[in-house]
Amino acid sequence: MTAKLMETFLKLYGEGGEVRTYFAPGRVNLIGEHTDYNGGHVFPCALTLGTYGLARKREDRTLRFYSVNFEKLGVVETSLDDLVPHKEASWTNYPKGVMWAFEKRGYRLDHGLDILIWGNIPNGSGLSSSASLEVLTGVILKDIFGFDQVSMVDIALIGQDAENNFNGCNCGIMDQFASAMGKKDHAIFLDTNTLNYEYAPVVLEDAKIVITNSKVKHSLVDSAYNDRRNESEIALRELQTEVEIQTLGDLTEEEFEMHKNAIQDPIRQKRAKHAVYENQRTIRAVEALKNNDVELFGKLMNASHQSLRDDYEVSCEEIDILVDLAQAMPGVLGSRITGGGFGGCTVSIVKNDTVDRFVEEIGKAYQEKVGHEAEFYVVEIGDGAGRLS
Repeated sequence: MTAKLMETFLKLYGEGGEVRTYFAPGRVNLIGEHTDYNGGHVFPCALTLGTYGLARKREDRTLRFYSVNFEKLGVVETSLDDLVPHKEASWTNYPKGVMWAFEKRGYRLDHGLDILIWGNIPNGSGLSSSASLEVLTGVILKDIFGFDQVSMVDIALIGQDAENNFNGCNCGIMDQFASAMGKKDHAIFLDTNTLNYEYAPVVLEDAKIVITNSKVKHSLVDSAYNDRRNESEIALRELQTEVEIQTLGDLTEEEFEMHKNAIQDPIRQKRAKHAVYENQRTIRAVEALKNNDVELFGKLMNASHQSLRDDYEVSCEEIDILVDLAQAMPGVLGSRITGGGFGGCTVSIVKNDTVDRFVEEIGKAYQEKVGHEAEFYVVEIGDGAGRLS
């Protein structure tokens, strides 16, 4: 694939100079949803799906971007002197945001770049194509400009800053962290409050991770995601009038139940309940995996979906259909929505001898109920972002 991308790059931008190749993965979160901006734990892993990038240094300050995924847009040309978001800049606002965030931190970008991008993460699937692109850009800038002091954790934080403050989506750190810090065959047990993390082996001896794309597209830069965050923040402030905590993730379920009436609005109370209970579920799920108790892990995934559907209200009809079908099938250990919500994907743990049946039967039933097909990916856990050549 990279040879074909190189051919396209040289055809577009011409011969000469050193063209370098990079990759940043997408991610799936196994459990711990909407906890990453609430001071809780998450448990994502990097995928072998992701975003490839080819880049070459220029002598002037021009930036040229081309995406094989959006070839109708052609080459989008701009400049290092115009690092501001423009609606017509489309997908290039993501790499531009990262450049802006680097410069904001004092890392001077003194020459332009020719960049070509191709990704195999389905667009709008909730598998973090935007975070993957941000981390990819961070790795390109670190490498080409020689910013050796910038760590991979820094790149994740820079990507989050770009998404929050350049592109206007108030996301947490999880997506960028998983893309930057992924490790083959491991998920990352991350405390989003402290950024302390550990790698936990994902050993599913007799099962696979299956991602099902509902083909219902969502955009996180919309009001619903930011509304959930605002509701959680107000609930936290209300709780802080009664109990000394920094984040919702500081509470156990028992402590939440003791103090929940400090939250005056029933909807905000439900949002906070999800954040607290989901954090505790995630801690228990990682412990279950360490004890090789994949069945308990699956049950906690099921409970996570119920909470995201009923308390946090970020699911939708199509996703609930996929989850209900999966949870009813023998050989499926657990299934839940993954990602920001309002469409996107489910993640399921499926026994090896059930995978083919899962794809066939759920695919057929979903098409009958919804009127369009779903897509299925039996995924592998891969490494984090880096330079390929």
